[in-house]
Amino acid sequence: MLLPLVAWAVTGAFFFLKPGYAGAYDTLQVKTYPLETSITVQPDPSWLEVRFEKTVLGEHLLARTSQGWIHNDPRTLQPRPEPSADEVRLLVTDAFSANPSRYGNITAIDGHNITTDTGVSISLDWKRLILAQHGKDTDKIDAIYRIHYLQWTGMASVDKVLGGVGILLVLALSGFGARLFFGRR
Repeated sequence: MLLPLVAWAVTGAFFFLKPGYAGAYDTLQVKTYPLETSITVQPDPSWLEVRFEKTVLGEHLLARTSQGWIHNDPRTLQPRPEPSADEVRLLVTDAFSANPSRYGNITAIDGHNITTDTGVSISLDWKRLILAQHGKDTDKIDAIYRIHYLQWTGMASVDKVLGGVGILLVLALSGFGARLFFGRR
């Protein structure tokens, strides 16, 4: 009966103190530079949002449409081709300059997925020009989250039953404690 209560208390303390959160949930951003020239583009009326950015790879026009994002060259309005492995390396290495101790050095590039010697995995969303990072510390914090919220098996239907049983056990333990405290003296 104490297991759910102890698990909840220990993981709750972890979430209150948040050790390691800074690195585990660090926002890795593509490094941008000031645009040197003005870009005059007549936006397509179907575009819902437009961004102009300059990175180590040059200038980018990013537009959100009702079908998703597009990544064009701002001068020609033609789609920018997918980056080569060398371009991905250049873009991601430039982004690492914000926190080199966390990201270390690139050890492998597989398309838009990058692995580093510090155990951090990075994914590049080329159409949106954004990076996402995930490390071993992120996995540990996610596991603690699943324990805290009684997601013990990874199967939603089983976890709901276990969660319900866990809550009932905590309530029963609280009831027994209240009975002992307020009961016959």
